Amino acid sequence: MADTRLIQGRYQLLDLIGRGGMGEVWRARDDALGRHVAVKCLKPMGRQHEQSYLRVLRERFRREARVAASLQHRGITVVHDFGESEGVLYLVMELLDGRNLSQLLEDNKQHPLPVPEVIEIAEQVGAALAYTHRQGIVHRDLKPANIVRLGDGTVKICDFGIARLGHDIGFSARLTGTGIAMGTPHYMSPEQIGAGNVDHRSDLYSLGCVLYEIATGAPPFDMDDAWAVLVGHRDTPPRPPRELRPELPEGFERVVLDLLAKDPGDRPEDAADLVRRVAELPPPRAHSALRPPAAGTLPEGRPRPVRAYVRLPEPPRLPGWARDMTTGSKAAGAAPLQPSPDPAAALTGAWTGPGEEGRATPAPTGTPRVAAAERPPPPDVLAELAGRHSEGLRLARLDRWAEAGEVQRALVAERERLLGSDHPDTLASRYEVGFALSRLGRPGDALREFTLTAAGRERTLGPEHPETLAARQETAYVLGQLGRHVEAHQVYVAVLASRERAMGTDHPDTLRCRHNLAFNLSRLGRLEESYGMACEVAAARGRVLGPEHPDTLVTRYEVGYALGQLGRWTEALRTYQDVAAVRARVLGPDDPDTLAARYEAGICLGRLGRSTEALELYRELVEDRTRAQGPAHPDTLRARHGLGVNLGRLGRWEEALAEARDVCAIRARVLGADHPDTLVSRREVAVGLGWLGRWSDALAVYRDVAQARQRVLGADHPDALASRHDEAHCLEQLGRSAEAVELYRQVAALRRTRATRGRQLRGSEPPGRPVS
Repeated sequence: MADTRLIQGRYQLLDLIGRGGMGEVWRARDDALGRHVAVKCLKPMGRQHEQSYLRVLRERFRREARVAASLQHRGITVVHDFGESEGVLYLVMELLDGRNLSQLLEDNKQHPLPVPEVIEIAEQVGAALAYTHRQGIVHRDLKPANIVRLGDGTVKICDFGIARLGHDIGFSARLTGTGIAMGTPHYMSPEQIGAGNVDHRSDLYSLGCVLYEIATGAPPFDMDDAWAVLVGHRDTPPRPPRELRPELPEGFERVVLDLLAKDPGDRPEDAADLVRRVAELPPPRAHSALRPPAAGTLPEGRPRPVRAYVRLPEPPRLPGWARDMTTGSKAAGAAPLQPSPDPAAALTGAWTGPGEEGRATPAPTGTPRVAAAERPPPPDVLAELAGRHSEGLRLARLDRWAEAGEVQRALVAERERLLGSDHPDTLASRYEVGFALSRLGRPGDALREFTLTAAGRERTLGPEHPETLAARQETAYVLGQLGRHVEAHQVYVAVLASRERAMGTDHPDTLRCRHNLAFNLSRLGRLEESYGMACEVAAARGRVLGPEHPDTLVTRYEVGYALGQLGRWTEALRTYQDVAAVRARVLGPDDPDTLAARYEAGICLGRLGRSTEALELYRELVEDRTRAQGPAHPDTLRARHGLGVNLGRLGRWEEALAEARDVCAIRARVLGADHPDTLVSRREVAVGLGWLGRWSDALAVYRDVAQARQRVLGADHPDALASRHDEAHCLEQLGRSAEAVELYRQVAALRRTRATRGRQLRGSEPPGRPVS
């Protein structure tokens, strides 16, 4: 490859940084996008090799490209491009700034890694494997040289060169039938050695070998003779790791020995089960490392990544499935890189880079990259666009979200044409479009806009720029609106890690993200964790911003919400009353936040059975909100809704039904017929009809609400399922028991499917019932 300096007229080869049995890895420059990448090239073969052998190698290389390019996970190396140029097959990947686990052990003079790092690596690799196995892909060559730890603590699996698609058995047989060695002896599973059926559990065995080695300093069968190693894997029980390193947690030893079970059926069920078990381990002791980490393994001046329960003052421990959520790697820069000291190292496991930030990320599928015009627009045109943007923001401040969204949507089109899709101004308008859609009850559309904004900002500003993180955080918010709280949790955890790393634990933006994370935990049914985190954020904000700062009061408000979800309504009422009093003094009695705290106090009174007091509070609140915000303002209508609910609790159902119908009509006109608040009011109409014995009328309304929620939120959203449950109850009241039973069965099946998907995404224990 020394005389081939340019690949496909685009990738300029700069330095050889790795060489293995199948080819070479070069640090290269992508001239089209101006970024540094790693290019893996199939080593040229002489005529002495049989054509059938070359065909197998070429097919394996192409297959690696297809498999690797299909994987999109932060724990897996990103593949940008692949192809063939002048007879040379090439694969273009992100250039990793880190060291593979073999190199980390070498740096540490073959001493084992510190226990907290071992557990961290186990969680992150387990999460990445859980993802790949769900895609039907088995790696089949997991080893320390194929696992890279980046400077920011992210762990990535590399080299899917002999991975296989689980369903593609016939094709695998054609590849392996040539007698080419598949796998590395020290990390091969017994079924690989015996040419048995290989599935995802083989990867779990290999991971057990890797964890054994980084935890003890040597693989489980550390012999020079390859045949002796293979026999050890097949026939010999491994020595318990704690005999070699007593300070290893007993639970961790049990996990490793289970991974190393000879029979695949005796291993953990899947990688998600592994991650859950590792996450449940008690915190490792601070003195558990035999040696301090080698100098230079992390960038100078950056705090060493540690687990969430260490970084924060006694917070609830974050689950292991979320620990791999980081902002990803940064591309290597122009400084020269040294070739791997081990020429036989794995092709994708040896490169490092000193760190030019701002790795370009591919645009989402189906999203064209629009280049800026060759000539910048005239200043007066830019000024006119900026003025329209400001007008859109003004409309948003007035809660005129539909108008604000239309202004910004038109600006996106014009700015994209004049400036390019990734220009900060274009992305600013797209962000505001997403914001408007979110407030208009269209979370699915908002998610698309925020996702595009976040991807564009990551390309132009970098993955940890505050504006990139703001867009990602809004993505999490609308995922929560869609009932996709597990995915929202993952995004919040990732953004929080970035904010803590870049800004520190007490920065206001970091605390805002933790506040959102606490809120989302309550939606996952993890109420005690939500309450604990909200209390911590409230204390931190009080310390940093002051006890009467609006942000501090927002989190105290969230503490009240968590108390209510825990059924501690008396404490919740007292918290809301305190917040309302402080807000009235600091912000004024008619400030929307003051009125919001009073509204929540009314909810607490109703829950405590004090509906007469709640009714009086809501009557006053309706008057105050009408005066301050207008009769058709969403918050005014929310207060009227609360008034109607308490009329019903007092048995005044005719009045309650009239109030619900009036509020529903106004909400439909102001917010739209399918807005979540409108649907809540329509459901309240059905409730009133049912209490008045008008079950046929109630059934028609319940069905309308269920269909609308399914259309807007999805069939398995908690609110949609609740509406189907209401419909079934109504059928029961009408004596249509068979239809009711069938509908109950459908709802139960959807809930089970949703719970299963949540566990797969989370890789942890199932959450409690989502709170609507």
